[in-house]
Amino acid sequence: MELLHDKNDLKKILTLSFPAIVQEALNTVVTYVDTAMVGALGAASSAAVGLTSSVGWFVSNFAVAFGVGVLAICAQSDGANNKEKMQKAGQQAIFMTIGVGILLTIGCIIISPYLPIWLNGDPSIRNEASTYFFIISLPMLFRTSVVIFSAALRGVSDMKTPMIINLWMNMINIILNYLLIYDTHQISLISIPGANLGVKGAAIATAISYVVGGVLMFRQYYKNTSFQFYQTGFHFDKNIFKECLTISIPVMMERSVICLGHVTFSSLIAKLGVVQLAAHTIAIQAEQAFYVPGYGFQSAAATLVGNAVGQKDEDKVKKTTYLICAITSGLMLIAGLILFFNASLLMRIFTPDLKVIEIGSHVLRIVSISEPIYGILVILEGTFNGMGDTKAPFIFSLITMWGVRIFGSWMIINVFHLGLEIVWIMMVCDNVSRCILLGQRFFRGKWKYLLEREAV
Repeated sequence: MELLHDKNDLKKILTLSFPAIVQEALNTVVTYVDTAMVGALGAASSAAVGLTSSVGWFVSNFAVAFGVGVLAICAQSDGANNKEKMQKAGQQAIFMTIGVGILLTIGCIIISPYLPIWLNGDPSIRNEASTYFFIISLPMLFRTSVVIFSAALRGVSDMKTPMIINLWMNMINIILNYLLIYDTHQISLISIPGANLGVKGAAIATAISYVVGGVLMFRQYYKNTSFQFYQTGFHFDKNIFKECLTISIPVMMERSVICLGHVTFSSLIAKLGVVQLAAHTIAIQAEQAFYVPGYGFQSAAATLVGNAVGQKDEDKVKKTTYLICAITSGLMLIAGLILFFNASLLMRIFTPDLKVIEIGSHVLRIVSISEPIYGILVILEGTFNGMGDTKAPFIFSLITMWGVRIFGSWMIINVFHLGLEIVWIMMVCDNVSRCILLGQRFFRGKWKYLLEREAV
């Protein structure tokens, strides 16, 4: 019976994880293509796009944080078989999307002219970097809708819809990149039209894909029967909205700490020069493919652990987390080995610059060693998000990001005057430290108070 139970658990994990893994893989493909297309324009173009990328992540993670709140309450209500609360929780996503999307749009447009200066960008790339960030910020409402509505759908175990919509977004992005970045050119006897817009073209392609994705995601969110929009319409529920916020705000603070750390991290690296910044930017993008198993299984962990908390089943919380951690760390061990032995080949996909390839290969080999640990970190983040225990992870992120990565990198660059390779070692130390802290909290059962609350 136990073996059968294990097989059923594994099947459920794989069923929920597979669409998320495919989605992460598709996102990685489009990131690779995007980076390679811009990289073909030269190191300066790669640096211009990369300079503000950390701020882009920071902005997106506000939406991610609100999505976590909706997902956790939906999943816990589903586990407790409280369909009415699940429906109401899902409906709060529309109000979060509108509020967050509008505020982020206004904020990003206002800061776009000044951002490259604040980030210590080389004067030669500041104009392109500012233009790129401004363009991709215009459809921020649609971008926010993709993130929050995806989370709501995952909270009711619909992993396929976000995957399919991301496929369409990625296809649109790649096709428009090809048409907008380069000039008109011939392939055999066929003339391929091109707008020759360079970095600006890449930004326009990304912006259009966000608009399409936002519209499609809202349509599928509205049609989902779990939320009963056809029967009830949209209703703001103060208590459930507040409950979502209670989970979302610590996640938002954690993500802010991490992403502000990334922004500061990038600004420190920018002091090393355009070539090292380009190598850092491209290596970060190249490494994303090797995170696919982690982030794919993270979605399943959040949903299944949320269900288990709703059922007040402590053993199921532990068993689900252990099983997903084991699967993910094994897959990411393999991914780390592939990354280590193919780092140089991977960098050559994105840039012809030999110096950028050399530096990028070194840092990719450094980070490849920590891939299995990073996989466990990602799953533990998903576990704590699903159960709604988000305050402690915020404290841990604050300590490791700023106490290890930023302070260590500042010392390495400004005091010891060392290069990018040592800075990336500090990045690995940050991830390993955070994994240890989260692991200790989980093993010691500091989250069990969640099972003692009144039934959702």
